[in-house]
Order: sequence, then C-alpha cells, then structure tokens
Amino acid sequence: MTGADLQRPHVWQPSTTPGLPPLLALHGTGDDEHGLLPLAGAISPGAAVLSPRGTVLEGGAPRFFRRVAVGVFDEDDLRDRVEDLASFLGAASAEHGFAPGSLVAVGFSNGANIASALMLIHPELLAGAVLIGAVPPFADPPEADLTGRRVLVSNGQQDPYALPEQTEALVAQLRQRGADVALASHPGGHQLVPEHLPAMRELARG
Repeated sequence: MTGADLQRPHVWQPSTTPGLPPLLALHGTGDDEHGLLPLAGAISPGAAVLSPRGTVLEGGAPRFFRRVAVGVFDEDDLRDRVEDLASFLGAASAEHGFAPGSLVAVGFSNGANIASALMLIHPELLAGAVLIGAVPPFADPPEADLTGRRVLVSNGQQDPYALPEQTEALVAQLRQRGADVALASHPGGHQLVPEHLPAMRELARG
C-alpha cells in the first residue's frame, strides 16, 4: 500500500472511547464523506470513523460504482471499485492504526451495496455490516466464507429501490455463506428509520 491510496477524499475521526470497533461509513448516491458521520456518531458514540467518498460520478452525483440503469449494476465496474476500496482500507489501516478486519461497515443505498460486495469479495476486511436500503450486489455472488460476520439489513417494505424479494435474496445469500444476518424491516421506503437505531447500535458496538 502507498500514500497514493489515501488520496481519495475521506474523513478520519479517531476514537475517543477505547475498545469500540471502528466504523466504515459508506454514503448513498449524491452524498459525500460527511453525509453519514451523524449516523455513525449516533450508532456508536466515541468509535473511530473512516468515511471515504465514492469516486464515480453519475450526473455529478458521487457513487461508489457505476450502474447501467436504476437497479441494474455494472458488475465489472463494481468488482474494480471493490478492489480500489480494499486498497484504500489497507492504506488507512496502516496510517491510522486500526486492526485490519476490525471495521464494521455502515452503508446506505449505494454505500450499503458496495459494503456487501466488499464483504463477499474480501471478507477478511470487515467484521460486520449495517446495510440500509440494500439489494444483492451480484447476480451470481462469490462463494465467500462469512462465518463470524454479523450483518443487519434495514430495508423498507415500500422501497422502490430495494423490493421485498431483493431484500429476501440478499439475506439468503449472506446466510448461505455463513453470516449471522438479522433483518429489520419497516413499512416505509428508501430511508433510515429511528426505530432501527437500537439494533444498529448493538451490532456496531460488538
């Protein structure tokens, strides 16, 4: 890893409470590295937070990977962007002193989808994940060993971007690969709901 890997825009907030797992905050389309900082702080006050910006632009809106259309991902680009993110995490681990594999991802929408893709391709990099408004990242996901990884999927029953059958498929794919997955559904759409914060806190704080 080189210093060049850390040149992508990002925020690093050091821990103020020793012993908490560091969080990897991954924003949704059109947001940036500052967008999920309040959520990370609410989920695990005092935890270190690493929040990178997506490096793909769609009509000027930052994303973590390209899509062909709404709900149709460019999976080749997704795999390439996962490798870029993995390199960034390796450099960040060396620079900021957190243990490789200790991160808990907190992702919304596009950020949630690259979080699950990262877990499937590089399971050694994440301890767990909170996925909000998430769908399966791959039509044919890798056969990863996710034993010991804890995942919370927080999806709305009326979400036009994450249909109930997509939610079920994501949960099934992660469980089939050994992850301990909890599904928290709500009656709304593509959004974070405060009612799910206690479950997010429980997962993120170990």
